[in-house]
Amino acid sequence: MITNCIQNNYNKFQSVVFTVISMSKSADIGIRYSKDEDLEVYMPLEESRGMYLYIEILKTALQDEIVTDDEAGILKVLATALGIAEEDLSDAMDVAKGIDPSPITDTKDYDESRMGDVSTYQSALIAALDDEIITEDEWAMIETLRNMFNILPGQHALIEEAIVAMSETDENGMRRLERLERFNTVCPYN
Repeated sequence: MITNCIQNNYNKFQSVVFTVISMSKSADIGIRYSKDEDLEVYMPLEESRGMYLYIEILKTALQDEIVTDDEAGILKVLATALGIAEEDLSDAMDVAKGIDPSPITDTKDYDESRMGDVSTYQSALIAALDDEIITEDEWAMIETLRNMFNILPGQHALIEEAIVAMSETDENGMRRLERLERFNTVCPYN
């Protein structure tokens, strides 16, 4: 009966979120359904700065509707650095694709720079520089992250110095420096 009702109303809704109150606590759950699939119960993502940043980077990665293996590598580094649980990654992807509603209600609390932003940016930049071929989407992801973290030119210069220092002891160092030079050409500071 409920399944028929949901299937009949499929064109009106893609997902529904309910608040369930149990003896111990209340929690939001959602039900996804489609014409071809069974009902699926899921827990919507929790709002956080890390989730907001991750979803925004995912949107950048999805601009060409494809996430390459190299982009996935950068996204994995970012997910870890931003504290995104592995079980939330596919739900975040659904939000970025517009399938599920965003858990983010107000972004103003997430705009300020925070401790750890520079090291997260550095980790993502190094992950991108270690790729064999860096795509425009990867550059866009790094530039989006740089802008969202409000990385200043002086901070970026310090990161560059660290990458140069690492290049002397790292087997990938020289290739990384060549790609860093290309990044600074493709995505210069204004």
